[in-house]
Amino acid sequence: MRSLWSGVTGLNAHQIAMDVEGNNIANVNTNGFKYSRANFSDLLSQTSKIATAPQGTMGGKNPMQVGLGTEISSVTKMFSQGSIQTTSKNTDLAVQGNGFFVVSPDGGKTYKYTRSGDFVFDANGNFVNNQGLISQGWLRDPVTGDIDNTAPIQDISIPPGLTTPARETSVLSIKANLNSGDEIVNKSIIRPLDSVDGISNSGTKDEEKVDKFDVLFNAEGKAFNLKDEQGVKINFGGGIKEFRFTTDTSKVGWKDTDGDGNKDANDGTYYFNSTEDLRKGMQDAAQKVSSGAKITVNKEGKYQIDNSGGASDLNISVEGISDSTADENTLFSTTMRSIAGELTAGSSGIKITQAINAATHASSIDIFDSLGTKHTVRIQFRKEQYIKDNNGVKTGVQWHMTISVPEPGGIGGSPVKNVVEGSVSYGSDGALSTYTPTSITYTANNGSAPNQTIQLDLGTPNKFDGLTSFDNPSNTSGISQDGFTGGDLDGIRIDQTGTLIGSFTNGRSFGLAQLSMAKFTNNIGLESDGGNLFVQTANSGDPVIGQAATGGRGFIQSSALEMSNVDLSRSLTQLIVIQRGFQANSKTITTSDQMLNTLLQLKQ
Repeated sequence: MRSLWSGVTGLNAHQIAMDVEGNNIANVNTNGFKYSRANFSDLLSQTSKIATAPQGTMGGKNPMQVGLGTEISSVTKMFSQGSIQTTSKNTDLAVQGNGFFVVSPDGGKTYKYTRSGDFVFDANGNFVNNQGLISQGWLRDPVTGDIDNTAPIQDISIPPGLTTPARETSVLSIKANLNSGDEIVNKSIIRPLDSVDGISNSGTKDEEKVDKFDVLFNAEGKAFNLKDEQGVKINFGGGIKEFRFTTDTSKVGWKDTDGDGNKDANDGTYYFNSTEDLRKGMQDAAQKVSSGAKITVNKEGKYQIDNSGGASDLNISVEGISDSTADENTLFSTTMRSIAGELTAGSSGIKITQAINAATHASSIDIFDSLGTKHTVRIQFRKEQYIKDNNGVKTGVQWHMTISVPEPGGIGGSPVKNVVEGSVSYGSDGALSTYTPTSITYTANNGSAPNQTIQLDLGTPNKFDGLTSFDNPSNTSGISQDGFTGGDLDGIRIDQTGTLIGSFTNGRSFGLAQLSMAKFTNNIGLESDGGNLFVQTANSGDPVIGQAATGGRGFIQSSALEMSNVDLSRSLTQLIVIQRGFQANSKTITTSDQMLNTLLQLKQ
């Protein structure tokens, strides 16, 4: 009775199916578990009659076969994505997508693979799973500071008490806009022209330390925009003198208007280009009347007339220039009119103009020396002059740049000082053209390494990736440097690529290591090894190891675990199906037994 043996094979197959489903249900709460499915197939059939082809008037006949039962041909592991459950442990990791964590029990001689990301750091700083297997990946190169994820993988270990040494600043970067417009908010006074800035009031001219009138502003921050021949008429009591602006620096000084061949205060017209030019010309004219009169620029950025040492009274009047040569510049003449009035010789009184301002902007940042000591660098910009072509057409603007550090630190060459000056120029589109200096040499004078070279990154010429000069308020949008003080490891977080990022007490964060991830051509071909682990087989293919979130590998979510992908409702339903199948096969056996009993009773 073949049915008896078919029933037996059915019982055996359904028992195996029950074992598989029971294992699924047992692991319903196992992190990273992948459920299995028992696949049934029939056994060989016994052929009583073979099939015959149609012949003549006779049709063909089909084969006559009787099946010999069933078997479990395979058990397929289903690698569908499990639900992600968040946790409160930042070293819990879940894989979203394809791939496996790589762990090793013997320092990388053999590898095992897992979807369970319940990792911790052991006493030696090894990143291990619950079985003590060390996760595999790449470590940060202590020299370059990079993680090379193309190198062979190794044990991930972060020593306890890890510290990061101080790194001296080597690059200082600024992104800012310096206002090119005719109205400004950020402003400062014109430079006091006295010994404070090394400029003598006797008339010595230092082109690097004076302000050009074509980029200066009145007290309200509006640009004078002086054009050639515009200016003021001032009478100090000995005749009207005209003070006219010129863009041609070769014309600066007295014009020989009386035809005596001398250019001095006897003449009636004086041309100025800078603040020092105007101060000198006004003093020449005032001293022509009162030999001891003195004109300076005070610390409020105002021209100041002092006749305390003068020999004669000054009766000052001011009016704007408006003639066939030039129209009156009311902003400038209004600024100068406040000096009008009498100033007696020997009196302590003074006459002062309104404030004259320059467009300025400043930024500060802390840099670090080789000992990790912090020092402040201040960078100040001051609009200096317009850049013009041979026809006098404006093609850009130049700003003066001052870089300073507090004492006892020093920058520059020899002799070392705490201030370095340079310039920044822009094209007509507001893009950076050139800047100087491109680097500074800093010595903190505190025992740290001297002559620390700091590269200045103010942007790329003819691009808009650093300093710009648009008609917008001056502002700094970004300023950074690459140095830092020493610090201790304060915490670790893990990003989507599996990079273990260390946070240090100095505020710095950088990758310390990176977890590797393996993918296989045939995940189902992997062999379970217990403990939520898999091992490679001949049919799984070789592991393709790389970083997460690349090359078809999933990304990593920290503070989370992948739950079992067992669907409990499906499994319980499957139990009923298996039970019914088992019962039906047992009925086949009992029925066959009854038939055999009937056969035995025939002889009675």
